[in-house]
Amino acid sequence: MFSSIGETIGNVFSFSLPMVVISVVVAITLRVADIIKNKKEFCLYKELISLSFIIYILCLFQVVTFQDNNNISSNNLIPFREMFRYDFGSRLFLKNVLGNIIMFLPYGFFTSYFLKEKRLLPIFILTIVTSVTIESTQLMIGRVFDIDDIILNILGGILGHYLYILILKIGDMCPKVFQAEWFLNLVSIILLVGLITLL
Repeated sequence: MFSSIGETIGNVFSFSLPMVVISVVVAITLRVADIIKNKKEFCLYKELISLSFIIYILCLFQVVTFQDNNNISSNNLIPFREMFRYDFGSRLFLKNVLGNIIMFLPYGFFTSYFLKEKRLLPIFILTIVTSVTIESTQLMIGRVFDIDDIILNILGGILGHYLYILILKIGDMCPKVFQAEWFLNLVSIILLVGLITLL
């Protein structure tokens, strides 16, 4: 199950790679120029989090606008109708149920992080607005509108928010040295090198 999820995420990233590379290069060069010109403070782990959000949005755009020629579904306005059609653990379950949750988990985390928001309600509202916008856009480009996708996206956004809260609580319990900027930058470098090695 987890290998299938990892493979799907890998496929999404590979599919989005050309757009991601171009956008990341543009974003990095503009950000470096901004830091140098305006003498702004540079913090590696914060910059990498912002860059990760850009990459996530680009991949999300590719996923939600991709035309699946094998998709024979029709619009669904009845809550829970589609998600209970799939056998638990099946390929369609992983793609359409778990996939819609995982797809919005980073959204809940990133919005909570950037807004420094500990309350669920603002993240809940932002997730609804974004998910409804995506489903409405899909309807306009020849795909289908599915209320179940919105429900699952909201669940993913909520989980992402609580992941942010969990990380905050773990951080508060850690020794001060683990919260220091130099330590977080070091961890970021290690993770980045590891990611590049895997690619």
